[in-house]
Amino acid sequence: MDDKIVDNIIGDTQAARMQDAIERLAKRGPSAADIADWIRSQIRGNRLVPGQRLIEVDIIRQTGGSRFKVREAYQRLAAEGLLEIEEYRGASVRGTSMAEVRQLYRARAALEGLCAGDFVRKATDDQIARLEEVARAMEECVEAGRPEDFARINAEWHTLLMHGAGNFAIEDIVRRLNTPVHHLQFGTFYRGERLREAARDHRHILAAIQARDADAAERAMRQHVENGLVFLSELDRAVHLEA
Repeated sequence: MDDKIVDNIIGDTQAARMQDAIERLAKRGPSAADIADWIRSQIRGNRLVPGQRLIEVDIIRQTGGSRFKVREAYQRLAAEGLLEIEEYRGASVRGTSMAEVRQLYRARAALEGLCAGDFVRKATDDQIARLEEVARAMEECVEAGRPEDFARINAEWHTLLMHGAGNFAIEDIVRRLNTPVHHLQFGTFYRGERLREAARDHRHILAAIQARDADAAERAMRQHVENGLVFLSELDRAVHLEA
């Protein structure tokens, strides 16, 4: 009986300490990684745009993070190439040159191509059926001229492919690769003929997946990403010619 009483006291003490630790963690607010994720989402959503300076007190107020954590988040995002940090000026959203865009797209083509092939090898029938549903929804957006909806559903389609491939490391890398050029994609990709071209590319990828042809799916996905790069490159040349 005495042993049990002692054990209970030890157990209660450990539980109390654990609860105290949880409460202390809760009071600390978001981590630097949480704040970096929030800033990254603002850049993706075009609420923070290239050249815009980040006001530290605003970030602290909006995220609830400490000054130390916000500055650590800045360093993380600067390492990813999303922010520039200048002495006495603080952090600002970094712009992206076409040379860098080309590098990012080449990396994406290789990684997403691998995912498309692995999707064929690993995906269930239910996952393929869901991919078909999302592809149909994108087609409807093209016909109805709804670029905002197309952009959202297109992101879901690519995410489904990466989930089905089961490679979450690649998914995380691709997400980071997409962020620096997201404002370019929304401003130029999701309109007119480019929507129709993207939808056609998706049909080719889906046909290879339905045929369970992993090599063809990988090739089709690589071509899809490369087509996007060709479009952006041509647009950049046209802009410079007009200037």
